[in-house]
Amino acid sequence: IAIKYSIRRALIELGPDGFPFERFVARIFETWGYETSTDQIVRGGCVEHEIDVVAWKGEELAMVEAKFHNEFTLRSDLKVALYVWARFQDLMTAKFNYGGVQRRLTDPWLITNTKFTDRAITYGSCHLLKMVGWNYPDKPGPGTPGNLHQIIEKNGLHPVTCLTSITRDQKKQLIAAGVLVCKDLANNLEAFKAARIPDTDVARILNEAKEIIDTAR
Repeated sequence: IAIKYSIRRALIELGPDGFPFERFVARIFETWGYETSTDQIVRGGCVEHEIDVVAWKGEELAMVEAKFHNEFTLRSDLKVALYVWARFQDLMTAKFNYGGVQRRLTDPWLITNTKFTDRAITYGSCHLLKMVGWNYPDKPGPGTPGNLHQIIEKNGLHPVTCLTSITRDQKKQLIAAGVLVCKDLANNLEAFKAARIPDTDVARILNEAKEIIDTAR
């Protein structure tokens, strides 16, 4: 229970803005074997759209709205699902060049670090919008990776903000250096230097990161 709460709190600490969460979502897709780009401006059939994460592999092209909230109690509601689906409808009429290949959008996603309202889930399910929240869906299934908590634990993608042995400023410096998850700290001395973490502390921090990942599993 403590580890679960720690992960949830750590996702909030990726803020206050949503850009680190977008990169964290991209890191999830990279674990699944996708190439990714964040903060993309793409043109749909009618207008341009800002897309948080674009991920592609094989014939698949996923576009993701990464909805970040600074408080546990805030939810992504029907209004969010409505505008996200409207955006994807426009994008589905266009082709995009990612990975040197002309592709059409195959998978529209809405991912949030908190929860969805029941009406948002009902609407998204009706339109086959892939939705992932802290506790939605309940469990993995065919074509469904599970909820955000399950994805993090299964893939060992615990945010560096889970660490208690470094300061908040050091966490921010690690994120700025491109290190979003604990397991990416291994053999990454440049990230420790960027965060101004003394060499004498590195082994202790790596040990804590390993314990977090191993305990959660």
